[in-house]
Amino acid sequence: MRLKFILFTLFLAANSANAATDTTATKNRISFKYTNEVDDKFVESDVVRLDDKKGFSLQTRAGDFLLKPYILVQTAANLNYYDDEGLNLADQDNIANSGFSIPNAILGFSGKAFNIITFNFALNASKSGANLLQQAWFDINIADGFRIRAGKFKTPFNQAYLVTLGETLFPALPLSLTSTANVDMSLNAVNPSVGLGFDLGIQFHGLIKDKLMYQVGVFNGNGGSLSASKTMSDDNKWLPSLLYAARIAFMPLGNMPSYQGAPDDLKNNKLLFALSANYNVEAEEESANDFRCGAEFSWLYKRFFLSGEFYYLRMNWTERMQLASDFDLIGGYAQAGFFVTKKFQPAFRYDFFNRNGLKKDGFLNSPALALNYFFMRCNLKLQLMYQYVGKYGHKTQLDRDNDDTGLPIHTGMALLQYSF
Repeated sequence: MRLKFILFTLFLAANSANAATDTTATKNRISFKYTNEVDDKFVESDVVRLDDKKGFSLQTRAGDFLLKPYILVQTAANLNYYDDEGLNLADQDNIANSGFSIPNAILGFSGKAFNIITFNFALNASKSGANLLQQAWFDINIADGFRIRAGKFKTPFNQAYLVTLGETLFPALPLSLTSTANVDMSLNAVNPSVGLGFDLGIQFHGLIKDKLMYQVGVFNGNGGSLSASKTMSDDNKWLPSLLYAARIAFMPLGNMPSYQGAPDDLKNNKLLFALSANYNVEAEEESANDFRCGAEFSWLYKRFFLSGEFYYLRMNWTERMQLASDFDLIGGYAQAGFFVTKKFQPAFRYDFFNRNGLKKDGFLNSPALALNYFFMRCNLKLQLMYQYVGKYGHKTQLDRDNDDTGLPIHTGMALLQYSF
């Protein structure tokens, strides 16, 4: 109640000046009300769903301004077991990086203004530095089919990142997206991962006839950093050292929801097919110009959810590296979940990653099991997960041992989440 009172007081004070000069303009008076849904489909958070959720919002009577707060808090218990390769010989402790953690503690505000601007702002107290600001962006909604977004937001690549953070099948992302490339060279400054998360930039996007979505944008390419520190590429003199990204998705049965199955949506039928690509241009670095591309598929059918992705990363070494051949790797995953009841959703995922590159035999395969339990009518969710990292097809024992460096062989995780 204290938070509600503070928000109400702030917005009442902000409009008191207008009320003093024009006492007849009652249509602009701020009102505090409970609501079951947000009346604008483009008011979104990328953290939790804002439609069909009980909560509260602040808006003018005329409807030209709307503000909706949201929170997401996650507490996790982690157990990670590592094999002997790569461990400190003086301290052979196979269990590491275990205990309790807070993956996310997000407070955000989303809304719209004057029926043309939608906006979103979120802080993540579990992060530090530039990542403390999880996202901050606004959309200029010229039309459903043409919108302009600027600020810090998700890059248009990888469905695993683009779905709503608090409504995923698994509490952890696939290793093929988060693990770095295992480049057997001592000079390279950066070992990239396939996955891309939040970044600063500008994007043109839209939803055409509720079936075709496109996203084209330019970003800094350095993740959460908030500074403008880019220059021109050394290898491509005419090209700024930025990340250039594009994604197109076709949804023949209508716009695909942002969640991977939900207990309050057990009768839907949606399909999605998507292609994406991006190019991250480096400058003055012992690294590479990284090209990524991917293909996605997802199907939400009543109690069943199925999705999969396949992606390719090509590291094109900069001239400073003085290397003749590039480094190529592939990865992907497939996952499925089914609501046995409205409260229980078991899930399975198979994840593979050619971490040593295409020129070496062998890859990592990571099957995982999850069980999701939804506490009805209180926005609590419990996720249990077990994941195993296997190795297959390596030519030498050294390649096999090095392939999973830094990765746990066995992972157990329990995550309890509250969202509002």
